[in-house]
Amino acid sequence: MTPIDPPGRTTRTVPATFLADADSPQREPASPRRAGPRAAARPAPAPGGEPGGVPGGVPGGVLRLPEAPLPPSEVDRLVGGQHHDPHALLGAHPVHGGTAIRVLRPFAERVVVETAHGPAELTHQQGGLFTGLLAGAELYESGPADYRLLVTYADGEPVAQYDGYRTPPTLGELDLHLIAEGRHEKLWQALGSHVRTVDGVSGTAFAVWAPNAAGVRLIGDFNHWDGTGHPMRSLGSSGVWELFVPGLAEGTQYKYEIHTRQGWVLDKADPLARAAQCPPGTASVVTSSSYRWEDDDWMARRARTSHHRAPMSVYELHLPSWRPDLTSYRAIAEELPGYLKGLNFTHVEFMPVMEHPFGGSWGYQVSGYYAPTARLGSPDDFRHLVDTLHRHGIGVIVDWVPAHFPKDDFALARFDGEPLYEPADPRRAEHPDWGTLEFDYGRTEVRNFLVANAVYWCEEFHIDGLRVDAVASMLYLDYSREGGDWTPNQYGGRENLDAAAFLQEMNATVYRRCPGVVTIAEESTAWDGVTRPTDSGGLGFGLKWNMGWMHDSLVYMSKEPVHRKYHHNEITFSMVYAYSENYVLPISHDEVVHGKQALVSKMPGDWWQQRANHRAYLGFMWAHPGKQLLFMGQEFAQGSEWDHEHGPQWWVLDEQWPAAGDHLGVRRLVRDLNRQYLDAPALWEQDTTPDGFRWLDGGAAEDNLLSFVRYAADGTPLVAVCNFSPVVRHGHRVGLPALDGREQLWEEVLNTDAETYGGAGIGNSRPVKAEPVKWNGQPRSAELVLPPLATLWLRPA
Repeated sequence: MTPIDPPGRTTRTVPATFLADADSPQREPASPRRAGPRAAARPAPAPGGEPGGVPGGVPGGVLRLPEAPLPPSEVDRLVGGQHHDPHALLGAHPVHGGTAIRVLRPFAERVVVETAHGPAELTHQQGGLFTGLLAGAELYESGPADYRLLVTYADGEPVAQYDGYRTPPTLGELDLHLIAEGRHEKLWQALGSHVRTVDGVSGTAFAVWAPNAAGVRLIGDFNHWDGTGHPMRSLGSSGVWELFVPGLAEGTQYKYEIHTRQGWVLDKADPLARAAQCPPGTASVVTSSSYRWEDDDWMARRARTSHHRAPMSVYELHLPSWRPDLTSYRAIAEELPGYLKGLNFTHVEFMPVMEHPFGGSWGYQVSGYYAPTARLGSPDDFRHLVDTLHRHGIGVIVDWVPAHFPKDDFALARFDGEPLYEPADPRRAEHPDWGTLEFDYGRTEVRNFLVANAVYWCEEFHIDGLRVDAVASMLYLDYSREGGDWTPNQYGGRENLDAAAFLQEMNATVYRRCPGVVTIAEESTAWDGVTRPTDSGGLGFGLKWNMGWMHDSLVYMSKEPVHRKYHHNEITFSMVYAYSENYVLPISHDEVVHGKQALVSKMPGDWWQQRANHRAYLGFMWAHPGKQLLFMGQEFAQGSEWDHEHGPQWWVLDEQWPAAGDHLGVRRLVRDLNRQYLDAPALWEQDTTPDGFRWLDGGAAEDNLLSFVRYAADGTPLVAVCNFSPVVRHGHRVGLPALDGREQLWEEVLNTDAETYGGAGIGNSRPVKAEPVKWNGQPRSAELVLPPLATLWLRPA
């Protein structure tokens, strides 16, 4: 449609329904506040009519339409932000005698409607409501009303706009049905903000679930954070509020202005926002992806992979502090893949990348579940990082936090003025450990929000695994609660049955929709069946962190060698339950903070002994059944705890640092552990079955010795021998499996005491021949030299 300009005016089309002056401050209002009128007072009319007008008409012959007024009570509700269906009042509607057009434009001085029949001016009724009556019903003869607005603000220049209130809902009946039932597996495509074209008009559609709200309005940088002109409509019993705003594009900052039934006004970020303002800003941001993935080969291989029978060596890191000098996802993508590839890790695990207001939470208090943190760039920048890692053969695991969320006013807490995402009972809502709120897992819409979120990260960002944080706190109603501070389930028990059902649904949905993805539980109790399939009554996780192994083995390693014999069961007990679940052995961030010390600093003795213990422990860890995870900085034995503001102590690797060779030696060990691990199916093919492990000698407590054999699916063995004493043992006999049809020679493929790792270089440099001497339940054996505080791996030569 060609715009019709009043004489002496020029028309400019702008991407907003109400323009913010570029030089005026963009204010996010405080929250909460009492409801009340927010429209500014209109300028006093010029003599004889509206501002800038003349009695009985307007310049240029544009006729003023007769009014199509609304009852004052309706206008009050509309302008006050408490009308559930503004679209029933605003826009174009057939009435007796023609078509009523009503437009809500606070601060406007004049509104002209353009149709195929020419321009006509609307009349201001009250509070920014302009109305007019077009004779006849021509606007509806060919479908939805076709018209455009020319709105004049104080600068005196008309602005051409489309009316968002003439459009039908942007959510269909199927969307609303699935949302109500809690089964919308792509919820992010229905709710949130989406740039789209409606009836030939480009703009952004907004939708938010707020069933207890008395009214919802859209506020943002496009309307000076004043929502008077942007009330949203309620879509029936679904609890969803919706609005299409023509002209709004990617990059728009916005929030929802929630009017509660108690009379408060809350300014809330969008729970389904796929981008957010960089903290300390709290606004949501309209975004759309234009990223083109280049990891098709990786995704195809992933879909064919069984993680239980594949190698998995995980490097855990905190993205903002891994390399503090790298301040964006794209900068990290230039360095991280090569670093991981050089150390032969198969996967990287990111601590939470979802948006969070407080950096000191390390990401574990999430405010934007669908938005990668803007601290490091855009969602497409994060996609680029994942894509680059995939193209280097590195899988990506992300920490995911469905256990709790923060109480920040702008986020999920009491989202529509009442408990919504959290339970109504404060005894179930409050998380006593972190001062946060727990989710209401029994509410279908909340469960849908979380299940869809898990799918979202796997489908939209090609994430290969989700490590679910704090599962134990979800599963038990009395977790960290004293008697009387919790309520039992319907059977009188302490189990949170709703949380268990949610985890089952999440796992089943992710595994069905995302082939090759693995879910991993951080769960520290004896809950039965964490990694059992859901159709067999389990929670359905693929893997579980072995917190018992971590705790017990570190207790053992922290003891002076002379005392270790009294704690020998601490280092061997894990094999009693090693096959009760599918395990990951974690040395995570939690073990190197809050006074727990860095891994090498947990070890007893002087610096040489600490490093030797550190290396021996890693050799034991990599040989033990289960996948392994190591937190950043521990791969080169940094001496201090992790600090999220400064990151790892990279300077200890600088050649100017006196002990640089010691730290580089440990890093070379981690590189070689991973390389030997990848080359030895015995260490990963049968992680989840007893057929893959056999003790040789697990009872040599007096000598601080362990020896065991791992088997590949084809029976190929690898023998591990750990000497956790500071004594060199010459001629120590170790039982060895018979090698059918082969010469009985074994070679030392890894020795944590090698000089290149910073050790003394004691060991077995030549292949060892197994003698027909029965030992440790094996038909053959050999005498070995065992270096002090060291682990050896032997494979058939």
